[in-house]
Amino acid sequence: MYKFMSKHARRWLLLLGLGELVLLAISMNVAMYLRYFRSADELAEFSRHMPERSLIFGVVLLLGLAALGQYQAHMRTSWFGLLARQAVGFVLGGFGLVVAYYIVPQAYVGRGVLSIALLLGFVAVTGFRAVFLRLVDVDVFKRRVLILGGGTRAAQIHNRMRRRSDRRGFTVVGFVPRPGEKIAVPAEQVWATDTPLHVLVQREQVDEIVVGVDDRRGGLPIEDLLECRQLGIDVTDMTTFFEREAGRLQLSFTDPSWFVFSGGFNATPVRLLSKRCFDVSVAVLVLLLTWPLMLLVVLAICIESGAGQPILYRQERVGARGRTFHLIKFRSMCTDAELDGVARWASKDDDRVTRVGRFIRKVRLDELPQLWNVLKGEMSFIGPRPERPQFVADLARKIRYYDLRHCLKPGLAGWAQLRFPYGASEEDAAEKLKYDLYYVKNQNLLFDVMILIQTVEVVLFRRGAR
Repeated sequence: MYKFMSKHARRWLLLLGLGELVLLAISMNVAMYLRYFRSADELAEFSRHMPERSLIFGVVLLLGLAALGQYQAHMRTSWFGLLARQAVGFVLGGFGLVVAYYIVPQAYVGRGVLSIALLLGFVAVTGFRAVFLRLVDVDVFKRRVLILGGGTRAAQIHNRMRRRSDRRGFTVVGFVPRPGEKIAVPAEQVWATDTPLHVLVQREQVDEIVVGVDDRRGGLPIEDLLECRQLGIDVTDMTTFFEREAGRLQLSFTDPSWFVFSGGFNATPVRLLSKRCFDVSVAVLVLLLTWPLMLLVVLAICIESGAGQPILYRQERVGARGRTFHLIKFRSMCTDAELDGVARWASKDDDRVTRVGRFIRKVRLDELPQLWNVLKGEMSFIGPRPERPQFVADLARKIRYYDLRHCLKPGLAGWAQLRFPYGASEEDAAEKLKYDLYYVKNQNLLFDVMILIQTVEVVLFRRGAR
């Protein structure tokens, strides 16, 4: 995933992570001093392995924060949401530290020191993050972006990225329309075209030029753009800019040639092997951790529905390359939910859902039997969610590029599930496709790991389930 971020975004995220790691390590050292400053002997004894203990403390808490999306470049939430996620991240990190101390007893720091360190670390990280995000929002620290074009395509940045949070890493300094373009951007941001482009970008200290002209045929100042590249200024097309900044594809002005020449779609033998090893390892681990919960779900369904009623629900779904398979879930609907054989989108407060089914859907326990689909190789752990053949046939006719999502195995979790709420209509399917294709195009092992740990947030905050 981070391969497709801007260099600017990568630097800020790296700085944020390193800064918080240092603060957490300092918090552990301060906690040790506060706990033992009255006893010089105990303080000296405890200090012997302090660098290792501080590193473990900081790294485990960073993983807890990462699991709640705190280092996601495309995070859009309120301050309350950030604090809530940070608090849950610290709780997860605390549990992780307990496990780490059980595995490596020498790293144990004691309940008093740990409690003080967690409190100090939470305050320090909160303060540092508040200052950091304020600095990132200051225009002087943002990339200065010039939009080449002033028509319909160029206006997409103004219309679809209006909020300050959408422009966290950049600021648009102006639009330079091409001759003959119908102006569709704010007049006050339009720059005159009588100055050569390479002179303009030097004068205005532009870091990146985004090409968003309505008609490229004979309409691009190639010599000027080449001169800008020699000056070290990045030149990016509009579709790639949206992909990088928004974490999704803007399909309204994407053409097939862009998919062909823009890179991605990694399907090398090494990538396929790493993905399969990742799928099997994570599926086995989750199965080992959740089998007691699965037994409780079986018992709850039996009690509610009575003896003889099915526990599992098998449903045909579309997998890689359009091949169908039978997805397995815990039954969450009445047995007569679709007696007429007509496939229907699940809706909010669907009356076909049982009481047990409503709960297990909210906490995603109904999905656990799909681990068998992953182990069989019909699904991956991370990927676009599989849809029913009836829906796929209809959506493929109506939504451009919809079939591209089937070049990978479908997944139990995915990028679209993190970035978009539950889809229950054709409009939702079209919007989710933008995120699915972003994943399909940019998928790699690191991206899979990031999606996996951030899926914890979806489960804990119960987002996207119906």
